[in-house]
Amino acid sequence: MSISFAEKLARIPHYEAGQASVDKVGDPVAKLASNESPYPPVEAVVEAVRAAAGAVNRYPDPSARKLRTALSDRFDYPSTGITVGNGSCEILLAAAEAVLEPWNELVYAWPSFSMYPHMGAATGAKEVRVPLTSDYVHDLDAMLGAINENTRLVVICNPNNPTSTYIPTEHIRSFMEKVPAEVLVILDEAYVEFQAVEDPDSSLDLLKDFSNLVSLRTFSKVYGLAGLRIGYALGSEEFRKATERVRQPFDVNHLAQVAAAEAVTHQDDVTGRVERNLAERLWVSEELAGLGLAEADGQANFSWISLGDLSESTVVRILAEHGVAVRPGEGLGAPGHLRVTYGTRAENERFISAMAAAVSA
Repeated sequence: MSISFAEKLARIPHYEAGQASVDKVGDPVAKLASNESPYPPVEAVVEAVRAAAGAVNRYPDPSARKLRTALSDRFDYPSTGITVGNGSCEILLAAAEAVLEPWNELVYAWPSFSMYPHMGAATGAKEVRVPLTSDYVHDLDAMLGAINENTRLVVICNPNNPTSTYIPTEHIRSFMEKVPAEVLVILDEAYVEFQAVEDPDSSLDLLKDFSNLVSLRTFSKVYGLAGLRIGYALGSEEFRKATERVRQPFDVNHLAQVAAAEAVTHQDDVTGRVERNLAERLWVSEELAGLGLAEADGQANFSWISLGDLSESTVVRILAEHGVAVRPGEGLGAPGHLRVTYGTRAENERFISAMAAAVSA
């Protein structure tokens, strides 16, 4: 007799990480599949981690007080309303567990971040997927229409992963004004620092007016700390306490806390990273247009490319043969597309060269 596992395991989808394996050998792979930063952390962060490494025989601070204080200073926000997690994904899953019952409903756009389907599957709640508009943008009116008396959680990814599109804060405000107070709305802003539409902190003003809103952010992207897995949320004290109740103790390791607390004090470095990303975004966009390829109006650190009549599998294969790893749209809910992270100029040139070969194949 074999072990009997929980039925919910059959509901939970497998999370496909961006693949770095390619057919080409010799040269380093251009890793453009996982939306990581192509740049290492600022040197002060590396030094802080090095200095703290000798203390890893002790458990980390379960309250992440130093980091929460640093975030409180950065955003002028009460530390009591700041949640820290082992990546923003952990906070997402904890929010689902803390809020959703099997008879509740979860609303999110699709395609969007591939972790969202795990939230309903793990809790037994019904998930309601609302299609994006033809321009790959969240249809907020349709999402409002999907909310009913059973809805307890709504997630908005902004900028959206994988389409990179952005919703201005004024539209989010109009949306929140119509959302019932008992419905929690998570504004997943993992890429918000990269958008050039408005001040990245403009959405935080909404937290003063809507107690049912949470801003979810991460150190994995613009800060270049993906390998340490640390994210945070700005919201209510009640949200922080609720998610802490359903998570394991000591969930955020000591080195991650030290690195993040140092990184958040280097906003000049963040500005430089955003500027470099914008320069690469504009360059890649122009090159793609020259190849006859259309892309979404992106505001993140990656491009969402429509392949038109090209075969997705063939394009991905040719890119791999040239040592370029990208994320196929098939596994992201949108076949016929590619999600491609902006790398260094050398990596981006390699991608464009490989893409030209795929277009002409």
